[in-house]
Amino acid sequence: MSLVILRVTAVLALILLLWNPSSARLLPARDQPIVLLDASLSMTGAPWRAALDSARAFARRRGGAVIWRFGTRVAPFDTARPTAGASHLGPALEAAAGRAGEVVILTDGNVDDVTGIPPDLLHRPRIIVEPRPTFFDAYVASVEGPRHVMRTDTLRLEVSYGTMGKREGGRTGKATLTLSVEGRRLASQSVAIPDSGVLTTEITFPATRVPRPGWSVLDVRIEGVNDREPRDDSREFVVDVSLEPAAVIFASPPDWEARFLARTLSDVARLPARVFVETEAGRWRDGATLAPVAMADLTRAAAGARLVIATGDPQRAREFTADPGARNALLLWRTNGQSGDWYVERPLSSPFTAALAGVLWDSLPPATAVTVARDSNRTATVALTARLARRGSAQPILTLEQRNNRRVATVAAAGLWRWAFRGGASEQAYRSVVAALVDWLLEQGGGTRERAVPEALEVPNGLPLIWRWTSSDSSHAVAITLRSGEMTRTDTLRFDAAGRAQMLVPPGVYRYTLSGGPEQGMVAVETYSDEWLPRAPVLSAQPGEASARVASVGLRDRWWLFVIATLALATEWALRRRQGLA
Repeated sequence: MSLVILRVTAVLALILLLWNPSSARLLPARDQPIVLLDASLSMTGAPWRAALDSARAFARRRGGAVIWRFGTRVAPFDTARPTAGASHLGPALEAAAGRAGEVVILTDGNVDDVTGIPPDLLHRPRIIVEPRPTFFDAYVASVEGPRHVMRTDTLRLEVSYGTMGKREGGRTGKATLTLSVEGRRLASQSVAIPDSGVLTTEITFPATRVPRPGWSVLDVRIEGVNDREPRDDSREFVVDVSLEPAAVIFASPPDWEARFLARTLSDVARLPARVFVETEAGRWRDGATLAPVAMADLTRAAAGARLVIATGDPQRAREFTADPGARNALLLWRTNGQSGDWYVERPLSSPFTAALAGVLWDSLPPATAVTVARDSNRTATVALTARLARRGSAQPILTLEQRNNRRVATVAAAGLWRWAFRGGASEQAYRSVVAALVDWLLEQGGGTRERAVPEALEVPNGLPLIWRWTSSDSSHAVAITLRSGEMTRTDTLRFDAAGRAQMLVPPGVYRYTLSGGPEQGMVAVETYSDEWLPRAPVLSAQPGEASARVASVGLRDRWWLFVIATLALATEWALRRRQGLA
C-alpha cells in the first residue's frame, strides 16, 4: 500500500510540474517613491510654494524620493519657478509606470491631457491638489487676420475676447479693445463684456497707420476691466505691410480658382497679392472692395508687381500681361477648356519633380476642365499632365518656358482649387504646386528658397517656437540669430525626423535670420497663456492605490515540489529493493 501512495504522490508532483499552474502574490515595493511636480505657469505663486514644501517634506519622510517636474515635457527637479505653457501629465505617468515605488502628484488640478491618460495609470498615484484661488478674469482669446497686406489696404482683424470667474458686484458692463504698434495706438473700439464665455468682434483700420513697411507686431489689448490677472489681457499679431503688391491677379471671370490661388499665395509663398476682377466687359474692380479701378491704375499695378497672374480667360487681361519688355514673371491660368474628369498624373522630369515628390496623385480630385493644346511648344517644359477619365493620351496642363528676360508658366486646368477645398493631403498637394510655381517664376530655386519657416508667428508664453523644414533638400542643422531690442541670441535649429525644430525663449518680439540663406522675419512670444485663465480643476485629490506589485509565480518556481517528487521516487525505489521487487 505504501508503494502505491509513493507512486501516486510522485506522479501527481510530476503532472503539476508539467502543467505549471501559476498563482499571484504581492512583491514589496523596493523602488524609491516618485513625486511628479506640476511646473506649468498656473502653479506660479502660492500653489508653487506649497507644492515645493510638500515635495521636500515627502522626500524627507520617505528617505530621498525622486522628484520630477512635468509641464510640456518631463524634466529633473529644480526649484526654479514654473515656466511651462502647458500641463501634460501623461508622459510623466508613463515614465513612472515602469517603477514599483509609490507615485505622488502635486498639482493645482489644471491638467491639459487628462482625457488621454489611461484610467489604470491615473488611478494608481496619490494626488495632492494645491488649488488656485478663484478670481474674475477678462482676457483676449485670439486674433485672426491677413498676414500680408499693402499700404493701401484696409486691415480687418477678428478679435475674440471673454471672461471667466464670478465678478463681484454683478454684471460686467463695457470695455475697450485697443490696437497699438510699439506703444502707438492705431485703433480702439468699445465692446460689451459678457458675464462668461467668449465673443468675437471685428476691428478695421487702414494699413497706412502702421508706422513703417515690413514686418510689424500689433498688440491687441482689452482695457477698462478690473480683473486680477493682467498677463492675459493682450495678444500679439504679426503682419507684413508692403508698399507694392508682390503679385497681381487679374480674374476674368472671377471664380473660385482665383480666390483660392490668392489665399494660398499669401499663406505659402508669403506674397501679398492684389486681386482685380472683371465683372462686366471692360470694367475692372478691386477684388476686395468691388470699387471700380481705372485702367491706368491696373497698368501701374501690373508694371510694379514681381508676379502677374491672369486667370479664367487670360486674353481678357492681355493689355496688362503682353508687354514684351516686361521683366516680371507671368502666370497664365486658363479655366475655359474641355469639361470632364481630368486626372492629374505624376510629374515628368522637370524643375518640379523634387518639390512634388511626396504628392499622392491618385487620391486627388480630378480637374474639371483642360484646355487641349493644338500646337505643341517645343521650347516649353511640361511639368504636369492629365488624362481624361484616366484614358487616352496625356495632355500637358502645366508648362514652363523662358521668353526673353521673362519666365512664363501656363496652367491649362480648371478645378484645382478643389484640392485645397478638400483639406488634408489634397490641400497640401495644392499648396506644394503653388509654392513650386512661385519658386520657379521668381527664380527662388537653386538654394535661395526659404529652407525653414516658423509654423506660427505668435506663440503663447511657455511654449516653444517651432520651425518646419520646407526645402526639398534633406534637413540639417541651421544657425539662427534672434534679436530683441539690445538682446541678441544665437542658437542652432536641429530638425527631427519629421522636419521640425523647437526653441524655447522668454516673452518678447524677435527678429530672426537663418545663416546661409534668405530666411528672415519676425516672431512674437506673448505674455498670454491659457495657464493664466482661472479654469476649473479637472483632477481631484485621491489616496492612490497600493504601491506593491503583483507578480505571477508558477509551481516550477516553488522548490519544495521538486523535493516531494524526488523523495517519493527515491523512497519507492528503496522500498522495492528492500522487498526484492526491483
